[in-house]
Amino acid sequence: MFGEYSFNDNQAESADGDPGPDPCPVPGNLPPEPASFVGRERELELLDGLLRERRLITLTGVGGVGKSRLALRAVAAARQARPDGVWWAELSPLRDPSLLTATVAHTVGLADHSPRPPDEELCAWMADKELLLVLDTCEHLVAGCRHLVAELLQSAPGLTILVTSREPLDMPTEEVVEVRPLPCEGPDSDALTLFRARALAATPRAAAVFADPARTALAAEVCRRLDGIPLALELAGARLRLWTLEHMAERIGERLEVLSDARAALPRRHQTMRTTIGWSHELCEPLERLLWARLSVFTGDFDIAAARAVCSGGPLPAARVERVLAGLAAKSVVLRIEERGTGTRYRMLDTIREYGQDWLGELGEVEIVTDRHAHWYAALSQAAERGWMGPGQVDWYRRITAEHAQLRTALEHLIAADPTAALEMAGALWFYWFACGHVHEGRGFLERALRAAPRTGAAYNQAVWALGLTMLLQGDMDAARQLGDECTRDAARLADPERELRAAYLAAASVLMPGDPVRALRLAGPRARAGHGGRTSGTGWLLCKLATSYSLCDLRRFDEATEEAQALREACAELGERWLRAYADYILAVAALGLGDHGEAARHVRAMLSGKRLLGDRFGIALGLDLLAAAVAGLGDGELAARLLGTAHAWWRTVGRPQMGSPSLKALRDQGERQARAAIGDAAYEAAFLGGAAAPTG
Repeated sequence: MFGEYSFNDNQAESADGDPGPDPCPVPGNLPPEPASFVGRERELELLDGLLRERRLITLTGVGGVGKSRLALRAVAAARQARPDGVWWAELSPLRDPSLLTATVAHTVGLADHSPRPPDEELCAWMADKELLLVLDTCEHLVAGCRHLVAELLQSAPGLTILVTSREPLDMPTEEVVEVRPLPCEGPDSDALTLFRARALAATPRAAAVFADPARTALAAEVCRRLDGIPLALELAGARLRLWTLEHMAERIGERLEVLSDARAALPRRHQTMRTTIGWSHELCEPLERLLWARLSVFTGDFDIAAARAVCSGGPLPAARVERVLAGLAAKSVVLRIEERGTGTRYRMLDTIREYGQDWLGELGEVEIVTDRHAHWYAALSQAAERGWMGPGQVDWYRRITAEHAQLRTALEHLIAADPTAALEMAGALWFYWFACGHVHEGRGFLERALRAAPRTGAAYNQAVWALGLTMLLQGDMDAARQLGDECTRDAARLADPERELRAAYLAAASVLMPGDPVRALRLAGPRARAGHGGRTSGTGWLLCKLATSYSLCDLRRFDEATEEAQALREACAELGERWLRAYADYILAVAALGLGDHGEAARHVRAMLSGKRLLGDRFGIALGLDLLAAAVAGLGDGELAARLLGTAHAWWRTVGRPQMGSPSLKALRDQGERQARAAIGDAAYEAAFLGGAAAPTG
């Protein structure tokens, strides 16, 4: 949409041959819809009207009744599209209410780097948006959701929120819709249709059941005894793979009578769901029950490697975990998910996971399995840090992003149970906090871990450095500079050149961004690097070269900057690394622009943008769009430059701090605007800018 030098021109390729971003990404992130959706015509019609007329709708109902599936079907309809998208925030894996706002912000594409409270930044960002936000599974976060929803609805008049929860938020403007079980009466009931579909998916032999009117009537009775609760129907339908319908009907009747009496204090539908899960649990093999209990420590989805590491032991060796897990998937206890970029993953529905947690407690294994889970993800974080500056960087980005919920759970546990391990883990994830848009969350975890852990050693130094990086992006330069000094002193005591170089980068960047390139050059330039020593391919050395090359650009020493940036790019290319290499491309573009070669600048910045897109680096994308606008303005295309600046403005809004408060970044952006206005006039500039600002950033 932006022509030859467009960031969104997907026919263009970077200098490395990577395709650019998709031309018109559709805003929104709806999960794939399950294949077993049945009925609900009346509810869908009701929701269609409510989503047009009301701003807060909450779907309530017993666990397993199908609230999330109904919400997904309702918002996926084309008639519910919003100009700024339909966004799905899955809250079931979230345990810490303080991370609620960060979770929602990240869901809608706000990678906030500002020092303001996250609630304020999210409200400001949403103020002029017309979007539909789904908060899925809120019952464990009702108070936090109530507060956040109230703030968002007050700040954003174009916002509609759909909530799924076992209990309402209890707000004055809330429209509560109870999701009831599927109708069970009659030979063509929705409940029987779902039961039939799940049974046929489990075994082709089930076709004989539904070809016989008498047996079909018995199946309808099974559905009625299960109260038409979709999850209960699916669990029962899956059992026809091993049992006859008659045996199932007999066992369901027995178990519902016995267990319902034991749970008389619960409402009937809760009894039915709970007893149906208990019945399914009893029908599992002993090793399946054991794995079910142990898997309950996972929040969100997980892969087979994690399941083996966390859940093996005793009678369940690691070599058998995959086969036992396949058995649970066949029984609908575990869902199997195929996701692009992350491979096969698994997850439990909340209702089933809660049952497993109860059994894990009965087994007396809560502490040991929770510890195993936390240390597995701590080790994964450290492996990712070791592999980040290498050819697997994009894969590590995808892997760690997929494991976000598990990383949070692990850190929460370790801060209380093993503060030193928490410190090591939070520090190892510096790249995730700093490069992948989780600045607020990273700062919070790092500060908590630093308070809890011993204040000595390499792990402490690494965590202080990582905390300084988050402060850098939030514009807290004085604090970042102080931490840089602390890191420098500690690294000298540790006699670790790599840590000295990392500290030098932090100190240099903290003075460079406010506008002191001379001091930054003294801290991170060639003489300073040589004084520290260390590997020239290490992260600290390469980051110092980045600070050096940008300082040289600020000093208008463009030939020297080009030499430094080219050496940085070559080193990164040799490592197979993309994140830092893209910043080297950025510096090469800035230097080319300073030397008057606008075409060369555009070529380098497009390569930079391609790399930043692969890693979801919103700060880098915003930075690159400003620079691309300046390059094309210099080539005389004022309209394209104005549109690019408009798109850059939209991306900077997702970051929270336009041009990061840097004088040199603002000067470069203003240069492009002046040239564009001079080329096409103020009226044409404003129109093109607004057109670019409307581009999606999802």
